[in-house]
Amino acid sequence: MNLLWIKNGRVIDPANQRDAAGDIYAVDGNIVDSLSESQKSDATVVDASGLVVAPGLVDIHVHLRDPGQTHKEDIRSGTQAAAAGGFTSVVCMPNTSPVCDNAGTIQRIMDKVEREAVIRVYPTGCLTLGMNGEQLAPTGQLKSAGVVAVTDDGKCVQSNELMRRAVEYAKMFDLPIMDHCQDASLTKGAVMNEGEWSLRLGLRGWPKAAEDIIVARNVILAELTGAHIHMQHVSSATSVDILRRALDRGAPVSGEASPHHIEFIDADIYDYNSVYKMNPPLRTQEDREALIEGLIDGTLCCIATDHAPHSPTEKDQEFDAAPFGIIGLENSLASCLTTLYHNRGLSLSKVIGLMTHKGADLCKLDAGTLSVGAPADICLFDPDQQWTVDATKFFSKSQNCPWHGKTLKGSLKSTYVGGKQVFDGTSITA
Repeated sequence: MNLLWIKNGRVIDPANQRDAAGDIYAVDGNIVDSLSESQKSDATVVDASGLVVAPGLVDIHVHLRDPGQTHKEDIRSGTQAAAAGGFTSVVCMPNTSPVCDNAGTIQRIMDKVEREAVIRVYPTGCLTLGMNGEQLAPTGQLKSAGVVAVTDDGKCVQSNELMRRAVEYAKMFDLPIMDHCQDASLTKGAVMNEGEWSLRLGLRGWPKAAEDIIVARNVILAELTGAHIHMQHVSSATSVDILRRALDRGAPVSGEASPHHIEFIDADIYDYNSVYKMNPPLRTQEDREALIEGLIDGTLCCIATDHAPHSPTEKDQEFDAAPFGIIGLENSLASCLTTLYHNRGLSLSKVIGLMTHKGADLCKLDAGTLSVGAPADICLFDPDQQWTVDATKFFSKSQNCPWHGKTLKGSLKSTYVGGKQVFDGTSITA
């Protein structure tokens, strides 16, 4: 019998509105109310004095690059990175090679997850065949194979008629739709936000309208069909406003913010450092403030990293040629605590909620809570301890991290999956 007793910590479980000193108990991988005296004597005891005990973090937007791009990341390295960041559940995107538009590729991923993952991994399937935006993928087949959502993340379906049919089918199979909102006709050759800094640097500008137009399109389609459409990595103040108004009307839509968009802005690209090149691009201070306000008032329901690894040789090019994307799993808790808790005064419970049960609820995952009977997926962290990010020491295969060299507040001490420790603060133990 596997017995775990975490004692003397500050237990924060936002899903159950719990924030108090207390103990957490687990038997054979699940949370229980308490242990008997004999069980306590046999349990693995963890003293969490001075630490926050929280549900394992949940990230619904991760690129594990496996299969086909394993020089950037693979199931093993990606889930190790996640565990080192306090994540116990991740939802992986389908833009692999081959893409996840059939049950065979989903099964291939899940077989490798079973062999190599140190945390829980949930797959998504494509909206369209080949992610080409021309023909619908077999949604029912993908649902049967185990996907928790459908998305063409990395691309956006440009045909409004095809998107309508896609969301109708997804609704039929009770799957959320996640959409990367980008009007491709407005972004050809664009590499950074259109504005003062794109003019200063002489780089092709990416207008916010390219995102806003698709967010508005998706709101209309969600209201028309009743299907739930989730907007990935929202970056624009106007998009936040569109979502806020839609939610006020009861539209079945939601949105997420990424840690990099609530911390950095386009001015950070002043020296052409390609580590700040991402899709959607970093926006202005006004947009950054709107995203934070959206998280505060609930317009944006969760935080997701959009962890997108690239090898050093790929990223170390001139800004125009470098690929879009950054990594964030191993420092996202600290960066969000620094930005939202320490600098903006959000409660720890609010920040943890945005990184746990809110995303889990969207994808209907049994995760993100310390409820009795739930999996004993837990992270322990010191919200006040400072540390300096060193991407060269990350578990991820890639180092394209804009926080490298920056000092953050919030240090992860331990991660448990199913009541078993997988990360001890320095090493992977699974």
